[in-house]
Amino acid sequence: MDRSSSIAELKGIGAKTEQLFHNLGVYAVGDILLHYPKDYDRMPPITPLAEMPGYLEGKEGGTMAAVAVRIAKSPAVRRSRNMAVTALALQDGGVKGDFVWFRMPYLKSTLKLGQWFVFLGKAVWKGDAIHMEQPQIFQPEKYDAMQGALWPCYALTSGLSKNKISQTVRQALDELDLSVDYLPEDIRARRHLAEANFALENIHFPEGEEALEQARKRLIFDEFFQFILAAGMQKGQMEEIENRFSFPPLARPAGAQEPRDEARDPQEDGGRQALWADRVIENLPYELTGAQKRTLREIRQDLRGQNVMQRLVQGDVGSGKTILAFLAMLDVAQAGYQSALMAPTEVLAAQHYQTFTSLCEANGLDIPIILLTGALTAKEKRRAYERLQLYPNAMVIGTHALIQERPAYGELALVITDEQHRFGVKQRESLFRKGTQPHVLVMSATPIPRTLAIILYGDLDVSLVDEVPARRLPIKSCVVGKSYRGKAYDFIRRELAAGRQAYVICPLVEESEGLEAENVTDYARQLAEKMPSGVVVECLHGKMKSGRKNLVMEQFARNEIQVLVSTTVVEVGVNVPNATVMMVEDAQRFGLAQLHQLRGRVGRGDAQSYCILVNTSDSEKAKERLEILKKSNDGFFIAAEDLKLRGPGDFFGVRQSGLLEFRLGDIYQNADLLKQASEEANLILTEDRLLELPEHRRLRERIEGYLDSQAETANL
Repeated sequence: MDRSSSIAELKGIGAKTEQLFHNLGVYAVGDILLHYPKDYDRMPPITPLAEMPGYLEGKEGGTMAAVAVRIAKSPAVRRSRNMAVTALALQDGGVKGDFVWFRMPYLKSTLKLGQWFVFLGKAVWKGDAIHMEQPQIFQPEKYDAMQGALWPCYALTSGLSKNKISQTVRQALDELDLSVDYLPEDIRARRHLAEANFALENIHFPEGEEALEQARKRLIFDEFFQFILAAGMQKGQMEEIENRFSFPPLARPAGAQEPRDEARDPQEDGGRQALWADRVIENLPYELTGAQKRTLREIRQDLRGQNVMQRLVQGDVGSGKTILAFLAMLDVAQAGYQSALMAPTEVLAAQHYQTFTSLCEANGLDIPIILLTGALTAKEKRRAYERLQLYPNAMVIGTHALIQERPAYGELALVITDEQHRFGVKQRESLFRKGTQPHVLVMSATPIPRTLAIILYGDLDVSLVDEVPARRLPIKSCVVGKSYRGKAYDFIRRELAAGRQAYVICPLVEESEGLEAENVTDYARQLAEKMPSGVVVECLHGKMKSGRKNLVMEQFARNEIQVLVSTTVVEVGVNVPNATVMMVEDAQRFGLAQLHQLRGRVGRGDAQSYCILVNTSDSEKAKERLEILKKSNDGFFIAAEDLKLRGPGDFFGVRQSGLLEFRLGDIYQNADLLKQASEEANLILTEDRLLELPEHRRLRERIEGYLDSQAETANL
């Protein structure tokens, strides 16, 4: 058995259980080891029943507790609705305790008179007694021995328990040979990294807090190291590829504007072919910013350069990257080649399609624009494929369908990907290979400090769009406590009365026991009751089916929904210029860069927009962080300040999202490890760009496996 063996080869995994694991993205034995715990249970201290009032003080709704009791009377067993209910009533120092178990009648003989036990479960006040339902039962000595341990809590799916996942992980760890470490010993020693087998064992079943920290450090380093090595290898393979495409020369400096001259021949410019992109620039109802002009010049020069382009355009929300993508695709279309733009959502792809179509019509450009998404019917897809074959200079706009479906491109000269969901280097290469080694342009709205961007995008040249168009009003932001919520609702009602719309962001989809945070489904229901008659409140979250999510976003874009209560899935949502309010609950649980991304959903129209950050924490540090957003609308400044405040292992709850799908690593929280991994990867790549030396054999095998897993993830 090895990492690639089917999960069904492990004992106790039948066809039904195998499918449940598939629902979690676990297909092979190696996958279960990468299904890391999302949290750990820490065993609460043993508290005598008489001292429980003090333990529960201030904990509304109860909390996990370990109650020490002496059995002074036998439990009673009664039948209720064809179910045995075992009830035990005890008293210690005047404090009453009621303990209940369902379908466990045998406890009557287990809980023997005079013996001491520890009951572990959620303790709540009910009437004048402390109440526990279905508590686990331990001998005091055994519980004592367990208190230093951490117990893994995994992401679950219906029908698959925490215990079943733990048992499966344990079996995989026992069955696989994890003794061989791919990471060179000198790197482990230099960076004080644990061995791989220790890290995998202790990320799932940590011996203690220190062992868990060592495991996390090693596995996060691995994630960064493999990513950077893979990108470096790909760059080594691609940077020598010659540009085989021919483009008409630039009539004047790219992005520059000239005074209109009605007498000038629109088809000629100084004896050269007039470029369609220049015509569009002249006809825009606004002037491009200096940063847009500079970036466009770099893109257009790359298209005409000696080697194929591999460039990242990094720009803050609202900086105008979409028009740059359109202008680059225009150059490609005029040269007679196809181009493809991959958007993160079907709704956004459709919006790009409409925008590009309107721009072409307004400028008298007859360019075929093809929409290709997974939501198209079979007939619509066939028609799209036919048009791809029919039009050699088509602009193609879509989602992952661009790499997952079977379209046969013509001369695909430019591939643009929206880095909001930065799909891995292998997926990008998959789209690259669908053309004849096309130019690659990556767009990112995630504000990353330049030092980190250079590390993460080492395989790309970087253009920075660091200006926001002057016509956009700065978003007014405020940080408030939860007592301000009522006033915030009043403000939203006033904006709705003026015909505007609002977002409300919550960090959770459904209520999570033990985690005090607003949740989407309940919040939307409660908010609807507080809004005026006729106001439609709807919720949106990642667990919804794709079709339903798209429908909700489309309805919000058409103002058929006035208030959208959502998780962070709206980070890459549709452009809604009519939305003027962004209210974020439990704002302290998000990273500042992510909050800035969310805030960028408003402020896209002509009206003044607002962002209300509800801080439900009493922490001074949380308040200090959120005040940065209040002071600035500059995403790069915010990201840099966030990085200063964060340290390795410094967690703020909701994980950063929308940039790189690392399982454990976060580029802000783990910036030091990212830099270390970059230094080590670059040392190796400088010596052996393609990892061809014998001493790098294991390393190459690991990176090839990493790239293959990236490709499989893209196709799931």
